[in-house]
Amino acid sequence: MAKILLVEDNEMNRDMLSRRLERRGYVVVMAVDGNEGVAKAQSENPDLILMDMSLPVLDGWEATKLLKSFPVTQKIPIIALTAHAMAGDREKAMEAGCDDYDTKPIELTRLLEKVEVLLRKQAGA
Repeated sequence: MAKILLVEDNEMNRDMLSRRLERRGYVVVMAVDGNEGVAKAQSENPDLILMDMSLPVLDGWEATKLLKSFPVTQKIPIIALTAHAMAGDREKAMEAGCDDYDTKPIELTRLLEKVEVLLRKQAGA
């Protein structure tokens, strides 16, 4: 059973997405800002991280760069989640170290496909 760290400051988004992931058999750990996300990634050792990019305290861009710089967390796949789908955001997310990118509002089927692809890739690595 894969463990997913959901880093999301919006309570409604966090609640909805965590319940849907749990219904599909994932263990979900949550963080509400970038600092907490980095700390939980280090303590919980998740199989994958869903990272909102617009976070308080430490934004998702900086949190991702930090996670990719630490040996203990650098191999954890990260999917960027953003409501501000501007031209160049996907590239910016990949440059920050994200392994994939998805837009809000979340289309669960599409997001789950990305999650499963990255988890399979991780299992085979």
